[in-house]
Amino acid sequence: MIRPVNPYPVGLDLEGRRVVVIGGGSVAQRRIPVLLEAGAVVHLVSPDVTPTLQGLVDAGRIWWEPREYESGDLEGAWYVVAATRNSLVNARVAAEAEQNRTFCVRADAVTSGSAVTPAVVRRGEMLVAVLTGDRARTAEARDVVARALSDAGAEAPEVDEALRGTVALVGGGPGADDLMTVRGRRLLARADVVVADRLAPQRPLAELRADVEIVDAAKIPYGRAMAQDAINEVLVDRARAGKFVVRLKGGDPFLYGRGYEEAQACAEAGVPCTVVPGVSSALAVPALAGIPVTNRGMTHELTVVSGHLPPGHPGSLIDWDALARMRGTLVVLMGVKNSPAIAETLMAGGRSSDTPSAVIVDGSLDGQSTFRCTLGTLTDTLATHEVRPPAIVVVGDVAGLPQALSTDLRHR
Repeated sequence: MIRPVNPYPVGLDLEGRRVVVIGGGSVAQRRIPVLLEAGAVVHLVSPDVTPTLQGLVDAGRIWWEPREYESGDLEGAWYVVAATRNSLVNARVAAEAEQNRTFCVRADAVTSGSAVTPAVVRRGEMLVAVLTGDRARTAEARDVVARALSDAGAEAPEVDEALRGTVALVGGGPGADDLMTVRGRRLLARADVVVADRLAPQRPLAELRADVEIVDAAKIPYGRAMAQDAINEVLVDRARAGKFVVRLKGGDPFLYGRGYEEAQACAEAGVPCTVVPGVSSALAVPALAGIPVTNRGMTHELTVVSGHLPPGHPGSLIDWDALARMRGTLVVLMGVKNSPAIAETLMAGGRSSDTPSAVIVDGSLDGQSTFRCTLGTLTDTLATHEVRPPAIVVVGDVAGLPQALSTDLRHR
């Protein structure tokens, strides 16, 4: 059904309601985080998915049917997104949704569905949705509203000519989009190309212009990943083509983010590159859990280590015996799988099994959980709670301090 768009603006309460997304590509990757934030129970049908969506599947946040769309897939759905690369399939999805009296958005043909996705501006709890009959006009109108609402003009849509042909390595922080820096949000809004990690904030991607190319550079632990050489090549090639490229990372680009490798690749190719530091999860996530990584009179040192390799691995550069003899705080990133071996090594090296410890899962996100334990019970804690990445382990007396935070201000 092709018709002029004269939509009736309304907000949908999708909390706990079934939403079906057909297609597992970049469009779905942009839409699903917003649906999850609205509380929707997302069912994804697609033969394959992006690594970022795979991460959501593995974390149990969405349901995935790894196959082609079939009639009947929309049964019981309150809302449908048709986001495949095949217009005929999208048309079949829209037709079934019409028959079921379920509102459906067609990503490939805005006027052919029964619903239209607006361009959105968020400011805290305020949500401004903009609709017109044309995608480009909608994005332009949204950007005008964004500029009017932003004291810093952070969402200015135009690409500064000085940015063309350059790369910005932007730290996205621990995961919550409102923990990105103002500079990072401003540059992200001006990007022509965004090369995004799985742990980078996902919701801001849904607010980008429709013509922005999003390259999924997700790295799933012990799973699918985009090779670093391929990432470097994308950064250089797109910049040489005159694009402004934002490499959006979780945390800080230069803390286990391979940021220097990417900056070096740009330098060798003659591509100007800048870095925007991010709020590191190594410090932010314990803080959000009420754990100070240092505390007066308790600890005089803080050590941040990567746990992606177990103690004794020939490629490991960490002196675990030396860490075992230290009395300060140890923060282990990327170490969920190897934490049992790390705990055993630390105890064998002299660290007391009674040393307070904590495991923080999904730091800064709505599902953040903190499990307090000791070094001796760390392994059982990981198993009991079926902890999966992303998670951070904190070892040290600070993990045993009483909880002092009483109010969660993340959504205020």
